[in-house]
Amino acid sequence: MTNLLDGKSLAALHERELTDRVTALKTRNGGQTPVLATILVGDDPSSAVYVRMKGNACRRVGMDSRAITFSSSATTEEVLSQIDQLNADPDVHGILLQHPVPAHVDERACFDRISVAKDVDGVTSHGFGLMALGEPAFGSATPAGIMRLLSHYQIDVSGKRAVIVGRSPILGKPMALMLANANATITLCHSKTVNLEAEVRRAQLVVGAVGKPNFIPSEWIGNGAIVVDAGYHVGGIGDIESGDLLDRCAAVTPVPGGVGPMTISTLISQTVTAAERAAQSA
Repeated sequence: MTNLLDGKSLAALHERELTDRVTALKTRNGGQTPVLATILVGDDPSSAVYVRMKGNACRRVGMDSRAITFSSSATTEEVLSQIDQLNADPDVHGILLQHPVPAHVDERACFDRISVAKDVDGVTSHGFGLMALGEPAFGSATPAGIMRLLSHYQIDVSGKRAVIVGRSPILGKPMALMLANANATITLCHSKTVNLEAEVRRAQLVVGAVGKPNFIPSEWIGNGAIVVDAGYHVGGIGDIESGDLLDRCAAVTPVPGGVGPMTISTLISQTVTAAERAAQSA
């Protein structure tokens, strides 16, 4: 029987736990509310929806969110200046720069300007390096959410052949390193991979992280595999063609309702952790 990895219900469970943590934190620190600041550059409608969803999640657990928006003509310097202000603001505990930004904005420079202590989306080079070395750090929210999902369903990845399709710096690459740190054997595939089909067919764990709808045919995936689809596209389609996967795989994430809710849940959880740490050091 296929194990459906229900991220929506797990995220709801985590929200109840986070509500308790936020309430306890407010009691200890005189009512100060954890704050997640979001920066949106440009007018991409999908990005605006994601920012609203994150703000709504904050409010559900008793946190505050601070939404900062820039027009699509904003410069790198303007965004960096805003990040500097948020880094210096003791009332802000987490900073999220919504990806992607317009092409003329230096996204990597902006990511790396975020204080590691407030890098709750796991996007800085410093945070990435700490995570890769197995040191304490906020992991990139989507792969960290996937790891939490696998752990909840008691899926042990140790020793398994894991194939990640896609090597973005905020999803595919950190996913590969998190799985490697959990003792999986990793193959990281990308646009230059020779015979992608053969790589996917031999996988015991497949992660679709390429950002293209139905890019991976269901027939490539072996019986009994664990299937994690990190894609979401118009019409509720993921990166992996669903086909008959529910009939023959060991575990499958639904789209929607699998990875997506865990991304937001992880972002909020890491912001609460950052607020707790700030309160301890105050």
